[in-house]
Amino acid sequence: MPAIVLIGAQWGDEGKGKATDLMGNDVDYVVKFNGGNNAGHTVVIEGEKYALHLLPSGILTPSVVPVIGNGVVIDLEVLFQELDGLDARGVDTSKLLISANAHLIAPYNRTLDKVTERFLGKRKIGTTGRGIGPTYADKMNRVGIRVQDIFDEGILRQKVEAALDFKNQVLAKIYNTRAADVDAVVAELLSYADRLRPMVVDTSLELEKALDEGKNVLLEAGQATLLDVDHGTYPFVTSSSATAGGACTGSGIPPTRVSRVIAILKAYSTRVGEGPFPTELFDDDGEFLRKTGHEYGTTTGRPRRTGWLDAVVGRYATRINGVTDFVVTKLDVLTGLERVPICVAYEIDGERVEEMPVNQSDVHHATPIYEYLDGWWEDISACRTFEELPANAQAYVLRVEELVGARVSAIGVGPGREEIIQRHPLLDA
Repeated sequence: MPAIVLIGAQWGDEGKGKATDLMGNDVDYVVKFNGGNNAGHTVVIEGEKYALHLLPSGILTPSVVPVIGNGVVIDLEVLFQELDGLDARGVDTSKLLISANAHLIAPYNRTLDKVTERFLGKRKIGTTGRGIGPTYADKMNRVGIRVQDIFDEGILRQKVEAALDFKNQVLAKIYNTRAADVDAVVAELLSYADRLRPMVVDTSLELEKALDEGKNVLLEAGQATLLDVDHGTYPFVTSSSATAGGACTGSGIPPTRVSRVIAILKAYSTRVGEGPFPTELFDDDGEFLRKTGHEYGTTTGRPRRTGWLDAVVGRYATRINGVTDFVVTKLDVLTGLERVPICVAYEIDGERVEEMPVNQSDVHHATPIYEYLDGWWEDISACRTFEELPANAQAYVLRVEELVGARVSAIGVGPGREEIIQRHPLLDA
């Protein structure tokens, strides 16, 4: 059975959790393959809101085995807080599997993240301050701490000492911050070992066996295409691979096992943090989208920057990820607008540009070229088929489909679990 990749097509917060939940009863494994607790998925079930940060959203479906893959960085304190919170609400979390090769966020990584952002001042990236970037940097510098290391105190201590030989110099001499204590770091990480041990397996092998047995495996991205460290609006990106290619490296599943790539596209655009955003709005329309769409970060609570849908970004996501299906979310937020703009191209130095510019400075200076579609006023939250949508809402979806170059297979018409229209199956027969 092939695997399916689910990614965000914009700058994150598109509603990937809802799409995962939509397929939940037909999926056997849901794998988070990148990122950490610097992003969140919000799922609403029977009026109850579940905000997930580190855990795969499939954990809310009893039949699903949730997996944290090797490409994720894990804050153990956050992990167990999140598990305890779900347990208290009656959610069964006992099936969770965690890769032995996933890297751990050490206390000094969080400290470095915060002091570095303060040091950068106006040049800050806009990180969440949760230690994600420094942990991925440790991974690439080969001084990181992996999940498996906390089961051997000797190895753990050696790795912490090696990391802090340099980092404490940076903290004390550059940032004028108190150095981290080796014993305290080791003790904190070891305190989680007994509880963590039963969850830790070779997840790559587990997933390979599941696919061989005909199970459905969904690989779920954190963040999104324009935040990918290689293909996003660098340097205003996350520190991991949030695209379809990252699904393979972050899970240990080879690309030959992937049959479909589903991209989530919000019916308008948002982003959190710094960086270019060609369709960003600073007027009443931007505030309308923010308030109506409740655009505040699941993890940070920060107000999101808002703008109209950018089809240039959508086409780019299709190309970079090999998107086969789009899920358009939050179409209901656009209800009540007289006209609904879509950015179809950019103007850069007097020229029309229809593909994502290769130069970052061009993205910064791009002026959106809009096409305006007629709006609708009808409440669409009760619509369950495409034909039930108002004609103008249908026309909007069809135009988006044409512009981004892949079919729109599902449409979100409200925040609830059931408030969605499915036009085409998202799973292979």
